[in-house]
Amino acid sequence: MEIQTCGKPIDSLLEKVLCMNILSSDYFKELYRLKTYHEVIDEIYNQVDHVEPWMTGNCRGPSTAFCLLYKFFTMKLTVKQMHGLLKHPDSPYIRAVGFLYLRYVADPKILWNWFEPYVKDEEEFSPGSNGRMTTMGVYIRDLLLGQSSPYRIQLHHKIAKEDMFLIIP
Repeated sequence: MEIQTCGKPIDSLLEKVLCMNILSSDYFKELYRLKTYHEVIDEIYNQVDHVEPWMTGNCRGPSTAFCLLYKFFTMKLTVKQMHGLLKHPDSPYIRAVGFLYLRYVADPKILWNWFEPYVKDEEEFSPGSNGRMTTMGVYIRDLLLGQSSPYRIQLHHKIAKEDMFLIIP
């Protein structure tokens, strides 16, 4: 069974400039060779070292994480596959790409049901290229409550019920 989506076409899920850069990138074109969910997971494991949308440095193309995220958009993940991503033991980046997928694709009515079990997740990783560490729980709370999140108001009260101290920008 596919994940219940927000209904938007995949080319409108991300910022237009980012989407155009992903679709025109050589790396994304190389991803056509990946045909299965497991092959994409292996690619995340081997290639992703941050989950920001853009590469760092002088070459400001789309990041490998967001190219692979878009690859998952084209595959229309199932509920079983999403559980596999969110619980994956090998890399926090595999899990983070799963949470990003949900943040952009999932129907807002079901988003909290996916995120709630993980809001206190203590696995540490560096979501940015700066090497600053955080926990998965803090990362997913930021995905839900960040300034660019359309779900910020709706989900703030649900997260507050978890008795967490949050600083919301």
